[in-house]
Amino acid sequence: MTSHNSQEYLIALFKDLTQQPKESEWLEFKVNNDSPDEIGQYISALSNSAAILRKTSAYVLWGVKNDDQSIVGTTFRPKKAKVGNQELEIWLLQLLSPKINFCFHELTVESQPVVLLEISPAYRHPVQFQGIEYIRVGSIKTKLKSHPEKERELWQ
Repeated sequence: MTSHNSQEYLIALFKDLTQQPKESEWLEFKVNNDSPDEIGQYISALSNSAAILRKTSAYVLWGVKNDDQSIVGTTFRPKKAKVGNQELEIWLLQLLSPKINFCFHELTVESQPVVLLEISPAYRHPVQFQGIEYIRVGSIKTKLKSHPEKERELWQ
């Protein structure tokens, strides 16, 4: 997903998101967790949750402590990350179904390197990663099939 938002807009968005009182169904904070599988699961869960909540986007912010939302920076560099010989973004796209838009933005906020992952909400079908649909219940990522009430909401 390409974004046409300016650096200034993205930095302001990043700062605004850190003002949320805590993680939610559509927002996740990370410091350095760069596990490709985890990222794919979060894309699925956050996209599906954003659809239920009728959010225009969901987000993962790297470089932010979960307990107090302080900006501490990250070593995660998604544009340089690879899975085997593939770029991370291409690898993720191949394992998501249906294909949805998402975009990694590498920024500098308060002199710290950070990453903002912007994720489009699911449409028409729940988003799967590696054949499994995920959802957020509060700030917990879980399999959608464990929560039939959420699955019903998503299909509506």
